[in-house]
Amino acid sequence: MPRLPIRAAALMALACAAFAPLPAAAQQPTTPEQKAAIEQIVREYLIRNPEVIVEAMQALELREQKARLEAQRLGLVEHRKEIFEDPEAPVLGNPQGDVTLVEFFDYQCGYCKSVFPDLQRLIKADGKVKVVLKELPILGPASVTAAKASLAARLQGKYVPFHVALMELRGQLDDAKIFRAAEAVGLDVERLKRDMEEPTIAAHLTRNIQLADALQINGTPAFIAGDRLIPGAVPLDRLLELVRAQRAG
Repeated sequence: MPRLPIRAAALMALACAAFAPLPAAAQQPTTPEQKAAIEQIVREYLIRNPEVIVEAMQALELREQKARLEAQRLGLVEHRKEIFEDPEAPVLGNPQGDVTLVEFFDYQCGYCKSVFPDLQRLIKADGKVKVVLKELPILGPASVTAAKASLAARLQGKYVPFHVALMELRGQLDDAKIFRAAEAVGLDVERLKRDMEEPTIAAHLTRNIQLADALQINGTPAFIAGDRLIPGAVPLDRLLELVRAQRAG
């Protein structure tokens, strides 16, 4: 894990501080030689007792996880209107549905594509589900192009068929694939390219990115159901469970 050496160094520094004597008001500052001696003692201790580092890192991971979950909880409360009631967010299913699911996704995300058929099955099976889509293009330039193109497709009334076409594409996306898919669903590609440059589309994506950041979402897909944020691909049975839980109150 890339973060491991950094955390180990931080733990070493904390350990050194713990072993260092607390100076009295009149005590002289620790000399470089004393500091080196303390570090050597700590180093030898940790070599003899490496489980101390593992335990400390596990405690640090747990503390960070708790902090992240608390930040998510507060974010869901603070940004509830942006999450569920953004009039600019595309919607699948029933716009007047009694249950709302929100999905943050990327058109290049394999996990997003793997869960899409189950999302379609849910919508087909339950006519009262509203799915709010939040484009979160975090996987490179092609993701941004696809997100901008999908939002621009709304101006030609073809967001849903284009969204489905993009989600069903396999392999790495590029501009040629994206615009071929647009043409295949009947979009005027030249108009689409012009509409993609509308400032409102860039602003829409910026809001989504800022919202994801506020909710501590760092990957796709991520689902929100009521006051719960569920990261990762969610299978059909779990989606149905989330819907039932919301209806049950």
